[in-house]
Amino acid sequence: MGGELAVAESDERAQFAVGAQTPEAEDATQSIGVWPARPVYAPVAARKLVLLAPLWQTWSAGIHAALSQESSRGTLFLWLPVLLGGGALAYFALPVEPPAYAVVSGLLALTLVAFLASGKPVLRVAALAALIVLLGLSCAKVETWRAATPMLGADVTTRLTARVVSIEPRANGRSRLTVDVVATERPHLRYAPERARLSARSIPDGLSPGDGVQGLVRLMTPSGPVRPHAYDFSFESYFDGLGAVGFFMREPERVEIDRPFGRAKWALSTLQGLRESLAERLRSRVGGAEGEVAAALITGMRGGIPEHYNEDLRRAGLAHVLAISGLHMALAAFTIIGAARLGFALFPGFSSRHPVRKYAAAVALLVCFFYLLVSGGGVAAQRSFLMLAVMLLALLFDRAALTMRNLAVAALIVIVTTPHEVVGPGFQMSFSATAALIAGYAAWNAHRAKRLSRKPYVERKGTARLVHLIFISIGGIALTSLIAGTATTLYGVWHFQRASPLALGANLAAMPVVSLVVMPSAVAAIATMPLNLDGWPLALMGWGISTVMGIARWFSEQTPFDATGAIPLSATLSLTAALAILTMTTTRLRLAALPFLVLGLILVSARGLPDVFVSEDARLVAVRAHDGALTVNRKRPNAFSLENWLRAAGTEAVRKPEVLRGAGTAALLARATTNHFLCNDAFCVLRHERGAIIAHVMKTELPTSRLLLHELCGATDLIVINDARIDRPCKAGRAQTITARTLARRGSAEIRLGHNGSDPSLIRIAFAISEPYRPWHEQRQFSRAARGLGPYKRTRKTSGKPDKNS
Repeated sequence: MGGELAVAESDERAQFAVGAQTPEAEDATQSIGVWPARPVYAPVAARKLVLLAPLWQTWSAGIHAALSQESSRGTLFLWLPVLLGGGALAYFALPVEPPAYAVVSGLLALTLVAFLASGKPVLRVAALAALIVLLGLSCAKVETWRAATPMLGADVTTRLTARVVSIEPRANGRSRLTVDVVATERPHLRYAPERARLSARSIPDGLSPGDGVQGLVRLMTPSGPVRPHAYDFSFESYFDGLGAVGFFMREPERVEIDRPFGRAKWALSTLQGLRESLAERLRSRVGGAEGEVAAALITGMRGGIPEHYNEDLRRAGLAHVLAISGLHMALAAFTIIGAARLGFALFPGFSSRHPVRKYAAAVALLVCFFYLLVSGGGVAAQRSFLMLAVMLLALLFDRAALTMRNLAVAALIVIVTTPHEVVGPGFQMSFSATAALIAGYAAWNAHRAKRLSRKPYVERKGTARLVHLIFISIGGIALTSLIAGTATTLYGVWHFQRASPLALGANLAAMPVVSLVVMPSAVAAIATMPLNLDGWPLALMGWGISTVMGIARWFSEQTPFDATGAIPLSATLSLTAALAILTMTTTRLRLAALPFLVLGLILVSARGLPDVFVSEDARLVAVRAHDGALTVNRKRPNAFSLENWLRAAGTEAVRKPEVLRGAGTAALLARATTNHFLCNDAFCVLRHERGAIIAHVMKTELPTSRLLLHELCGATDLIVINDARIDRPCKAGRAQTITARTLARRGSAEIRLGHNGSDPSLIRIAFAISEPYRPWHEQRQFSRAARGLGPYKRTRKTSGKPDKNS
């Protein structure tokens, strides 16, 4: 009885809490003429909550069941490399270098939280996820500490003695040498780089890795990105161990070096010599540009391929053919396995007593490892070899090889050993394409199995079976191209600002030739090369490459566009999250990718392209016109920077400046136009369609420089000054200025003018490099321009002898 009273009392309190009124109370309010109070609407809300409660319980139960199913399938393990890679990305994106004590204390704190939260699964999972992310960050920091590459601080001309590490012929007839620096003189560099990459017009005959060279060289510090978020040569050079780039001013001389050669360096030099001799044999046997492509497919040395070949492959969506990736490694492995099984089949007695399938797998594993070494060991090749190695080892030990798990293991190894690869296009495109293909074909196989369970399989015979096989092959190539192309398009647009609209057709036409002709003949050529019987396989390989290049050229000519324009980082991250959810989950949790997908597409559609681009040497300026074309301030602009800017602006149109020699400052400013830059001997000027006047000052020789800058500060909105000795020439509230000193310290710039371009306060400038510097950019502060000094000029005494201080 007491329990019933307690329940009744609790019900009354619940009704009062939500504002419900009893019939007696309602009659009383009506009798005294009082309208019911506002809480009368509360029962409606309560009823809605009561109605939503079962729905929420259903959703919650469904999510819990899906998570349990994902856990039972082992897919939660797949998120381990995602979190680890996210930590590495976070490290490289940080504006400052995180101190080691902060990282270590964070690891200890998260480990303690995960240990103490054993009774709280949500908190424990969150702590473990944060711990894995911080571990990825720690791996990246350790790699940065291990690299510690000495970087050249300022450009210099010196006499260099070095040992050759590698030699790569270029398509323009020059050779590119990677060398280990032994000594410098005239001047002697106190902070010389340990390794440099130098080009030479010609090299001594018979020069090979391990030999010593000497010559006069121009050494330059690796440059930064040509625009914010673009490829950073300084970053890649730091982790590749390259402290300088440059060129020999004359042909280098061969010299003997007394410094001892370590065993590790001797082994690497021998391997590099093998790669180069193999590449040279392929070039000589196949011949022409096809020989260069053959060398790239086997040895990974792509420097000799003519640029128009590369451009045709990029526009047609076939550039992946040159990258030694899963396709090449898998084709090589399957060719070896098939040939080995066929050879064992010739000896039925031996085959019946021994596990020849395992023998064939072991041979394929050894061949793929040799291919990895000879190809140079790129990220895509590493990932492909690791996946194949896991699969073949599982076959050797009679274990099942889960393909997506293999990909996760390969990703973990790459992230732990070389975390900086996570930010590069090779890692992102390779792993995204493979993950999408695995997930796509898994979904297709599940659909096919479900369909066969409803409808029995009917075996086809004769012509019908052949036609069915042809259609299945074509459909497989098309599906592979569509899935992989869709997954990699995001990163192609982010890194290179280009896409290939006709990639599907090009891959349908070219990939059968690559799979059935080029790669099998390449394997046959390598196998028969020691016996000098590689003539016919290389001839067949050359024909296949020529056919593929013809297909690429045709599709390249038909491609209407390939420049897409830059997309924001937020869109890339959102679409990456959607791709990860779609490929890593197998249940209805895939629906969680939809919000990220929609958000990413909205961010892409709402993007705003930069209005002005400025190079880091302050010599080149490009302004995007109303029709999308880029107007530049130089007749002969830097080709690499301009090409990158054109793709970022999503255009192929360029307008060169008009030079009016002898025109005065006032006259040039009065005639400023929106179509192109107008230039005289000292500066160029352009009027943006939104009203902003942009000037580029080329010469600031005294005594006219002060007067020129004074006039420009009052008549323009943005001034780029190619002189590091000038700093803040305009007063506050006048034109915004960017000097060579600023660009030397902070890299290239992208500028957005705002809706009212004539208001300098609305101009937004984004630099490619932030301060304080990360380790791969610290050398920038030592250049002459960064220190506010002009170009170096050698002074001489009146006697004509060099000054001792020069």
